[in-house]
Amino acid sequence: MDKAKQSGRDLKRKVLALLGSDNFDQSLSELCQLPARQVINPLFSLLLSSNEQIRWRAITGMGAVVAKLAEKDMESARVIMRRLMWSLNDESGGIGWGAPEAIGEIIASHEGLAKEYASVLISYVSEDGNFLEYEPLQRGAVWGIGRVAQVRPHLVQDAVPHLILFLKSPDTTVRGLSAWTVGLLGAEAARPQLEALLGDKADVPLYIGGRLMVRCVGDLAKDALAVIKHK
Repeated sequence: MDKAKQSGRDLKRKVLALLGSDNFDQSLSELCQLPARQVINPLFSLLLSSNEQIRWRAITGMGAVVAKLAEKDMESARVIMRRLMWSLNDESGGIGWGAPEAIGEIIASHEGLAKEYASVLISYVSEDGNFLEYEPLQRGAVWGIGRVAQVRPHLVQDAVPHLILFLKSPDTTVRGLSAWTVGLLGAEAARPQLEALLGDKADVPLYIGGRLMVRCVGDLAKDALAVIKHK
């Protein structure tokens, strides 16, 4: 077997083992010690994993690895960002699974990249921008904005009008994630739409703080209203 192919498979197995570790915090640190340009391809492939925990940890890993790379080589980090953006382009021939989430995680993890690419992330929920019409990708974009809102809310405030529209989405997960995100952004303008969701009992998967959980749309709306009230 070709040595390059063998080493590539070995590296993917190593990355997969780290993402599946019981002590992910330690494994994430180990992942960041590996050569960034070598682990990026395995991480890209694992964004497609059918195992939700592995997929979300690949997103977290992408953020940590690219942020560390950006400290040493900003242009190489930009190349990865452009690769993620390209995967969401119709001309790429793919769907871009995990790309909006990865973009959001990277932006949350590195201030310099955040300043450059936050507007791109917002464009994915804007009908005047690079709007993602496919609802599973909308979920990723909204989650990505929410992830940024946790640490750099000032950079994604312009997403609020678009997120308010998403609070009426027929897609349960888009509605729930939008409620979570407008709460993080303290969006007073979203109050009427959030109040309308209080009786929504549909369940939504939410990855937050390294944990995948299930929340009710109505509860997410209630939490958001509580945050807005105290802003």
